[in-house]
Amino acid sequence: MKTRIGLTALALAALTPLAQAQDSGNWIVRGRAVHLDSANTNSGDLRAALTSLGSREASINDRWLPEVDITYFYTPNIAVELVLTYPQKQKLSITNVGEIGTFKHLPPILSLQYHFTDLGSFRPYVGAGLNYTNISDVKWGSTAQSLGLNLKRNSYGLSLQAGLDVPMGGGWLFNADVKKVQIKTDVSSFGTKIGTFKIDPTLISLGVGKRF
Repeated sequence: MKTRIGLTALALAALTPLAQAQDSGNWIVRGRAVHLDSANTNSGDLRAALTSLGSREASINDRWLPEVDITYFYTPNIAVELVLTYPQKQKLSITNVGEIGTFKHLPPILSLQYHFTDLGSFRPYVGAGLNYTNISDVKWGSTAQSLGLNLKRNSYGLSLQAGLDVPMGGGWLFNADVKKVQIKTDVSSFGTKIGTFKIDPTLISLGVGKRF
């Protein structure tokens, strides 16, 4: 019995460094499902411009979207993360009017992160970065066309982030992540700016990744 216990202890001792090695590395690639929850904030001048339609608020729909992110560790604590997806279609609506058009947006985010490494199997992190959003394929309904509406096609903004990686062995990990992102676009009518529409979404995501 003592011999078996001793052999088991030796085996565990030998496997522990291997497991730790499998759950370490300079790269993490994750796939995540992300829920976009828009703040839908209208500037005062945009609200005033919408009063002619019996409304003061424009908004886009909340939705789930797929995302891939790549993280590179410069040190065990310091990393950069690039978040990527494909152009996502959104519906633009006005209160009391309904949907007035659609557009696609591509919002990659580059963040600098700090990862905490002294909490056992839980590996939380925080980050801050820059978001670039490209708006494309804008399609207006008849109401928007009659008003000559258009959107500025590029946006830059800051992002804040907090997340958690939980290693599952073999380099695989479970991830939960929350970001607050600045996204806005100027709204114009027949070439004249009438206000600013701030999407400023909260992005809540869950996914799995592989560290190597």
